[in-house]
Amino acid sequence: MESPVKEEVGGELAMEIESSVTAEDWRRALSRVVPAVAVLRTTAPRAFDTEVAGASYATGFVVDKARGIILTNRHVVKPGPVVSEAMFVNREEIPVYPLYRDPVHDFGFFRYDPGAIKFLKYEEIPLDPEAASVGLEIRVVGNDSGEKVSILAGTLARLDREAPHYKKDGYNDFNTFYMQAASGTKGGSSGSPVVDCQGRAVALNAGSKSSSASAFFLPLERVVRALNLIRDCWDAFGIKSESVYIPRGTLQMTFQHKGFEETRRLGLRNETEQMVRLVSPAGETGMLVVDSVVPEGPAHKHLEPGDVLVHINGEVVTQFLAMETLLDDSVGKEVNLQIERGGVPLTVKLEVEDLHSITPNHFLEVSGAVIHPLSYQQARNFRFKCGLVYVAEAGYMLSRASVPRHSIIKKFAGEDIENLDDLIAVISKLSRGARVPLEYVKYTDRYRNKSVLVTIDQHGWYAPPQLYTRNDATGLWNAKLAIPLESPFVVSHRAGHMDANLNSISPLTESSPMDLKCQHESENTADGCVKMQTDEEIAVDGSHSGEDSIIEKKRRRVDEEIAAEGTISSFGDLDDIKDGALRHPSSVEVSDLARTISSNASLAEQVIEPALVMFEVHVPPICMLDGVHSQHFFGTGVIIYHSDCLGLVAVDRNTVAVSISDIMLSFAAYPIEIPAEVVFLHPVHNFALVAYDPSALGAGASVIRAAKLLPEPALRRGDSVYLVGLSRSLQATSRKSTITNPCTAVNIGSADCPRYRAINMEVIELDTDFGSSFSGILTDEQGRVQALWASFSTQLKYGCSSSEDHQFVRGIPIYAISQVLEKIISGTPGPFRLINGIRRPMPLVRLLEVELYPTLLSKARSYGLSDNWVQALAKKDPVRRQVLRVKGCLAGSKAEKLLEQGDMILAINKEPITCFLDIENACQKLDQSIDSDGVLNMTIFRQGKEIDLIVGTDVRDGNGSTRMVNWCGSIIQDPHSAVRALGFLPKEGHGVYVARWCHGSPVHRYGLYALQWIVEVNGQPTPDLESFIEVVKGLEDREFVRVKTVHLNGKPRVLTLKQDLHYWPTWELTFEPESDTWKRRTIKALQPTGA
Repeated sequence: MESPVKEEVGGELAMEIESSVTAEDWRRALSRVVPAVAVLRTTAPRAFDTEVAGASYATGFVVDKARGIILTNRHVVKPGPVVSEAMFVNREEIPVYPLYRDPVHDFGFFRYDPGAIKFLKYEEIPLDPEAASVGLEIRVVGNDSGEKVSILAGTLARLDREAPHYKKDGYNDFNTFYMQAASGTKGGSSGSPVVDCQGRAVALNAGSKSSSASAFFLPLERVVRALNLIRDCWDAFGIKSESVYIPRGTLQMTFQHKGFEETRRLGLRNETEQMVRLVSPAGETGMLVVDSVVPEGPAHKHLEPGDVLVHINGEVVTQFLAMETLLDDSVGKEVNLQIERGGVPLTVKLEVEDLHSITPNHFLEVSGAVIHPLSYQQARNFRFKCGLVYVAEAGYMLSRASVPRHSIIKKFAGEDIENLDDLIAVISKLSRGARVPLEYVKYTDRYRNKSVLVTIDQHGWYAPPQLYTRNDATGLWNAKLAIPLESPFVVSHRAGHMDANLNSISPLTESSPMDLKCQHESENTADGCVKMQTDEEIAVDGSHSGEDSIIEKKRRRVDEEIAAEGTISSFGDLDDIKDGALRHPSSVEVSDLARTISSNASLAEQVIEPALVMFEVHVPPICMLDGVHSQHFFGTGVIIYHSDCLGLVAVDRNTVAVSISDIMLSFAAYPIEIPAEVVFLHPVHNFALVAYDPSALGAGASVIRAAKLLPEPALRRGDSVYLVGLSRSLQATSRKSTITNPCTAVNIGSADCPRYRAINMEVIELDTDFGSSFSGILTDEQGRVQALWASFSTQLKYGCSSSEDHQFVRGIPIYAISQVLEKIISGTPGPFRLINGIRRPMPLVRLLEVELYPTLLSKARSYGLSDNWVQALAKKDPVRRQVLRVKGCLAGSKAEKLLEQGDMILAINKEPITCFLDIENACQKLDQSIDSDGVLNMTIFRQGKEIDLIVGTDVRDGNGSTRMVNWCGSIIQDPHSAVRALGFLPKEGHGVYVARWCHGSPVHRYGLYALQWIVEVNGQPTPDLESFIEVVKGLEDREFVRVKTVHLNGKPRVLTLKQDLHYWPTWELTFEPESDTWKRRTIKALQPTGA
């Protein structure tokens, strides 16, 4: 198949030549050809070299029936790992395995078991490269545009077209001619046979031009040579594919065929041209000219672009085929090249290199990154030498440090990196959590090395580094642990967890310092979760690609231009500032860092600046739970508690969306960056609490201070506040604003991919702010925090286009945060969690799991609400004058079958209810009551009637989702609250929810995409993760599995997929609050992974 290929060469006109071949001749020929043509469904489980991970369709055809050999394109066989099946015209499907892929030219072979085809009668298609000629009528038979069997007609117009150029950083063929015809092939037809009227394959379809009907075909001379060598090896050694060796020689340079007019302009002497014309075949039009030379290759510093090739070993060579034949027969030997450079004859002696030796057959996978020696293909594209350490896929660890794909790693942890073994040696010396410098260079900016700071995966979300090596005998790539078991990387990963006998605490002030750092455990093979970007194959069912397109990084950047010119870091308390003096810490080093107080900085800004923190949050691609829509977030938080053993920061949930994330804190008052961890995610309100270790601040611990919270009195319309936040350069920025509405109800619709959204919240609006990307806090003039100026995530849809992510900022009254903080400080009974090495009880939140919205009493009266209730509610709240209505109940909640959409909540325990806070207070009273049964006595108004109901409440913790399973490349979890807020769970026992999927995985190949529940596997119900694990751990490798799903829209579906435990083992990730660790456990794997 060919996707649209951008070609700079102008379109050519096909020659119109009359043909005497009849339709009956073509019918007989095609009846023999079609049964031998197969649809190839390929899956690349890892990115490698020029290819990315993904699933695609293509075409191949049988060229040796007895041995079971299928010919197709190189970009279909792929240079890296591939899992493929062939489907013939009668829909028989068989597995096929890569046998050979040419390092340069666009052809390769799959092998299959001939005995596996039970019912189809077919014959191999003979190869006849000599039959190709200008004017020959041809048919292209293949899976064009995914139509399984398409037959496209054309006429060969050229046999000497230059090789098409597809991508500047991807696979391109070279040092060969191509054929051209106006056959109009499209995606899916890669590898199709180009046949004549006798049913002979005269060429191999490879590419096409998007701006015209031109298609490009690969000549078959080198294909025939390779096939004959495979047959010879097969006959000599039996069915041992590892014995197949096809000699391929190279000088690491690219030639172009130039006409004699061009070679004369390059300086070719007349006598040389006459000699070449005399000895060359009739019709020769030009000679080979050096186009490029790979640095440090055999021809480097000997040949230059523009050199005209005359002789090789005394033989005149003007064609690619003759040149390659000489080189392939001279691997490891020296050849004499006679060239002319600007009219000056030169003779050079070069050693022919084995092309397979510079074609990588192994790669390192670490934290989702795929790294391997730079191939000849990419070395030619980038003009770097072969064998350098090349990043084929950045994964999590490198992308977190902004190291892009196609980078070349030059230094790591201060050591030079010349080859992959050097990189592995450095990694084996590093411990998890270490932050080390890395230098890399990119071909687009080749003369400048870039330096970044890389954080070694510390949580064990990814497995220890694995080294994959190609096994030509099986067609698979086998993995083994890349570093010794005794290396610090593995030892720190396997280190013992916190002693379970640690004393638990109640009041926070009695806490003891942390005794021991907790390390994290991981197992199994890391997987890549990357975007599919096939160049030559058609994507699998593009209708499903919307939810899992490339995740664009949401970098919530603060506009630098709005930063105030005079900002300060205040190290003193309010009284010190009022007296015009700062209380400096005892450390001279810290005091030297204090900046002079600027006269134009507000008092509130001076007071609050030591409590401001900038967040940088990264979410691992394989752990994107709860519908989180990005992998990278920025935002401002405020320190609400700071002691010797614990620091707590409040921040919005559009900055810290999920607990499974890497968080780095940068402090406004002291230049240091330290890690932090999520300890509380409020299930309803838009805030999270994040903990840091004050001991990691060093001398800065005495500079950092917690903000003073002012939950009472509540803000009112017209009050003046100071909006204070941080720019990306950690400069405090503030302005005085006025409250325009202190109690606006948030109304955020569900996103296309359900994710956290704030519900049942009243927020604060200002007359002026710093724009939708600026978050911070609202304070009074004395710097006391009254609200968190938080970012909210939403989606907007313009016309018929798809939804786009947007954000806005509003104020969250600080009382909700202060209530949670008070419970943590006082040690309110709750589930224990290890924070900084100390077990602490964490608060639970009692909720009425119902989404509500306010309706004006004037509207409620129109629905039939009595005057008595209207007056009672207006008296209770003369400002809002509203009643709360039910928008929907969360599926699975205790209120689900009691409250209905449109119900008006009038009172709880006979007390009128007018706002969300009233319901929250009623729920909190249940917790304070010793004999509470957790139910609310509610009075509601439904369809003209007042009804008294007893409605149950639900209790939720602040951990968020703490368990996930990766099965066949899908990320599976229990339905999170945003999914349940849709009000629907499958009747078939609810099921487990598919949150994400990985490119190149079985679920990608067979179409088990996100946004649906799995309710049955092989007829066995899977109502929850535990039952799902019990079912899938009994499934074997390469076994077809029947899966019943229910989409978010309620549509059921049954599909089958083939499990692939070799590349996609089944594993789970679980958070254990008692040890504060994420543990990765292998559920089912084909082979030990060393973890």
